[in-house]
Amino acid sequence: MMKAASLASVAVAVTLVAVKGAAVVVTGSVAVLSGLIDSAIDAFASMLAFWSIRESLTPADSDHRFGHGKIEALAAVGQAAFIAGSAVLLVFEAVLALFRSQPVEQTTVGIVVMVFSMLLTAGLVAFQRFVVRRTGSMAVSADCAHYAGDVLMNLGIIASLIVSARFGLNWTDPAFALGIAAYLLVNAFAVAKRALGQLIDAELPDDEKRKIADIVLASPDVVGLHDLRTRASGTRWFVQLHLEICPDFSLMKAHAVADEVERRLNEAFPHAEILIHQDPAGLREKIPEWSCEK
Repeated sequence: MMKAASLASVAVAVTLVAVKGAAVVVTGSVAVLSGLIDSAIDAFASMLAFWSIRESLTPADSDHRFGHGKIEALAAVGQAAFIAGSAVLLVFEAVLALFRSQPVEQTTVGIVVMVFSMLLTAGLVAFQRFVVRRTGSMAVSADCAHYAGDVLMNLGIIASLIVSARFGLNWTDPAFALGIAAYLLVNAFAVAKRALGQLIDAELPDDEKRKIADIVLASPDVVGLHDLRTRASGTRWFVQLHLEICPDFSLMKAHAVADEVERRLNEAFPHAEILIHQDPAGLREKIPEWSCEK
C-alpha cells in the first residue's frame, strides 16, 4: 500500500510537470512557473520517497538489527534540501519578473491548467491520507502534507492569473510567486525538522509515552515503571522500559507479568518493538529524568 501511494504520487507529479511546462511556455507566468518548479520538486521527492519506502521495508538483517527504517528520514532530509534550493531559485525569478513587469499571456489556458492540477492533486491527497492512516509512513505523510499545500498553492496561482488579467496588475504574478517561495521554505524546514528528529533518535511525543505508561500501569501486578525510552525509525517504533514488580514473585511469575504487558502494548501499538526489563519494586536505582510511578 505504501509503494502504491508513492507510485501514484510519482505519476501525478510527472503529469503535472508536463502540463504546467506547456502552460509556462504559453502564458509566461511566473506564478505558473512556481507551480512547475513545485511539481518538479514533487516528482523528485516522490521518486526519492518510493526508493526510500522500498529500502526501508527491507527486513532486519545481521548488519542492521533494527531494520532500515531510517532510510526514510535520510531521504526526507534530501527532499528538504532540494525544496529549499528550488525556493531560492523561484525568489530569483520572481524578483527579475517584478523589474520586467511583463503582462501574462493566455491567462485562460493557465487557469484551466491550474484547475486540472488542483483536482488531480486533491484526489492524490485523499488516497495518501488513507494510506497514512493505515501504515503511519513518514515518507507518505511528508508527501501528503506537501501535496495538500499544493492544492492551496494552485488556488493562489489561479487568483494571481485572474487579478493580472482583469485588472492589468502585472506585479501580482511575481508577488504570488514570492509568497509560494516562502511557503516552500517553511515546508522544507518542517520536513527537515521531523526527519532529523528520527535520525538523532528523538523521543516519541509525551502523549504517546503517557499512553504507553497507562497501559503498563493498568496491570494489577505492576507496581510501577521507570527508564522508559522510545524512538522511531521509519514506520517502526522502539519502546524500552523497566517494569517494577513485587520482589516476592518468582522468576516465572515475573516473566509472565512482563509477557502480558508486552501483549497489551503490541495490541495498542502493532508497529512497535517492545523490550521490557523486570525489576523488583523498591530497588533504589538512578532513574533517568522521564519516569512514571503509581
